[in-house]
Amino acid sequence: MSSNRPSPPQHVAIIMDGNGRWAKARGLPRLRGHQVGAESVRAILLACRKVGVKYLTLYAFSSENWVRPRPEVTGLMSLLRKFLREQAEELHRHKVRLRVIGRMRDLPLPVRRELHRVIEETAHYTDGHLVLALSYGGRQEITDAVKAIAAKVKAGDLDPRRITEATIAQHLYLPDVPDPDFMIRTSGELRISNFLLWQLSYAELYVTPVMWPDFREPQFLEALEAYHARHRRFGDIK
Repeated sequence: MSSNRPSPPQHVAIIMDGNGRWAKARGLPRLRGHQVGAESVRAILLACRKVGVKYLTLYAFSSENWVRPRPEVTGLMSLLRKFLREQAEELHRHKVRLRVIGRMRDLPLPVRRELHRVIEETAHYTDGHLVLALSYGGRQEITDAVKAIAAKVKAGDLDPRRITEATIAQHLYLPDVPDPDFMIRTSGELRISNFLLWQLSYAELYVTPVMWPDFREPQFLEALEAYHARHRRFGDIK
C-alpha cells in the first residue's frame, strides 16, 4: 500500500444479504443468487488481501437459517463444500487461515469434514484470517460463554467476583480474534440479525442497498472510503 493511504480496518465483518432477492428480481432460482454470491466472497477476500485487511468475518449461515426450505438449505450446504474445495488453493496462495464460529456439529458430516480439512491445512498461516460464521447466532455464542464460565465457578476454578468483560471475551468462540472495526451489511436492511452481538459494540456500521451478488471490489473500496471518513471516539468526546 502507498504510505499516504489511510490504514485499513484490521477486522471487517460482513452480513452478506440479498442473494435471494437478487435472484428473484431476475426470475432465477434462489440458489442461483447464492452461487453468484460465492463469487462475491472470492472477490472480497482478494480485495482484503490487496488493501491489508487481516481479518474478514462473513455471516455465511445463521442458526435461524435452518428454518429455510429444505432444498435451499441442502443447496447451500453443497455450495459451501464446493466453495471450500475450490477456494482452498487461494487460501494457500495468500497464506490465509480459515476459522469457523458457530455450532459446527449442526452441519452435515460431509461439510464438517471439508471444513476440518481446510482448517487443519491452513492452521499455520498468519498473513490473513477468513472467519466463516456457520450455524451461528450471537446470543448462542454469549450463552455458550456464560455456560463455560458457570462451569468453572461451580468447579471452584473461578471466583465469580473476578468475572470481568475480559473473562466473557475469553470464553467466546474465537477469543484470539480482535473485535471487528467495521461491519458491512448489504441489501439495505437496517439490523444486525444476531451477528457478533458482543464483538460489534464499537464497530463502525455501514449499510449499502447493493445486493451481495453485486458487491465486489469497487463497492468494498467505496465502503472503506466511508470508514476512513469517520472519527472513532470509543465513548470519548474528542
